[in-house]
Amino acid sequence: MPDDRQQDRPGPGRREAYRAFVPLTTRWSDNDIYGHMNNVVHYALFDSAVNGWLIANDLLDIHRGDRIGLVVETSCRYFAELAFPDPVTAGIRVGRLGTSSVRYEVGLFRGEADTAAAEGFFVHVYVDRHTRRPAPLDDRLRNRLLELTI
Repeated sequence: MPDDRQQDRPGPGRREAYRAFVPLTTRWSDNDIYGHMNNVVHYALFDSAVNGWLIANDLLDIHRGDRIGLVVETSCRYFAELAFPDPVTAGIRVGRLGTSSVRYEVGLFRGEADTAAAEGFFVHVYVDRHTRRPAPLDDRLRNRLLELTI
């Protein structure tokens, strides 16, 4: 009996569907015994791309900021293998912007490829650093994230 789930699965996204781009470097240790990048590395690249973009845009102070983002949900779909020494470009967009939460959507592209080798998302809930209770996004962060919203 054929598996209908494959027919319902969306294909890889295209580069033009993303709003910001972050170059990433693969490492020798990213490859697994099968000769490609292990699936858990994709999640680390998502995290590095988004947090790197936030830090580079002076939107996140990981040492002294009042708010921090905690990941509460994550997912990834794989379309093509990546491996060291592939250069990877992460495309970033915001799929949903809430009061204290953000759904970041990330596509991993091999170099300058037009279609994603992997796509995923994670949801950050921004919380007070000390109480760990949800805290509303400040206006500066919200306005920059609106620029990435699809």
